[in-house]
Amino acid sequence: MNTFTAEHTPASIVKTFPQASDLFKKHTIDFCCGGDKPLKESFKDQNLPEEEILTELNTAYKEWKKEDHDIIDWDAVPLSKLVDHITNTHHAYLEQELPALGEFVTKIFRVHGARHPHLKELHRLYNEFKVEMEEHTIKEDNEVFPLIKEYEKNPSDELLQKIRVANGDLEDEHDATGDLIKQMRSITNGFEIPVDACGSYRMTYARLAELEENTFQHIHLENNILFKRL
Repeated sequence: MNTFTAEHTPASIVKTFPQASDLFKKHTIDFCCGGDKPLKESFKDQNLPEEEILTELNTAYKEWKKEDHDIIDWDAVPLSKLVDHITNTHHAYLEQELPALGEFVTKIFRVHGARHPHLKELHRLYNEFKVEMEEHTIKEDNEVFPLIKEYEKNPSDELLQKIRVANGDLEDEHDATGDLIKQMRSITNGFEIPVDACGSYRMTYARLAELEENTFQHIHLENNILFKRL
């Protein structure tokens, strides 16, 4: 009997089985911004093979369960610990990676843009994503996360309502940045490296794929765990 069915949401599955995010990414199933709708909707909307994917998912989960895993139950840890994890893991990564990767995105556009016209659009999308994420993380670090930590110490209905309003804006921003990185994946054919790619080209695509993974995990932690708890 399958553990996961088409009635489960991608977000709930990833909370139980984190490696499911790899499978969902492979099949372009959203587990972060749109992760709270049942799998059956993704199967229908994207015309995906339901039985095949569910079999793959449940087989991988059974194999994964045979191993020892140190999984953190983010629904149970203090809110301040979850906020610190997001800041120290995802925000710190973006602070270092966004400027550095941006230089490579610009470089391959300058060198290869004439032969690979999609690099012009990639350059535009990346820089829009970079600005959005920088402004987003600053807002979280300076405004929203301190409110959450204060609420944990001194809970009140007034403070909770203020946080919920702020979180609504953040979720809208998540949708926007999630769409941008999905567009980057689409125009690069899943970050598929061209046969004539140089070392910089290959490294840029590899780092974009890593950025995508980090971003989806980041949004998942906020939308489907942190904000839901509030």
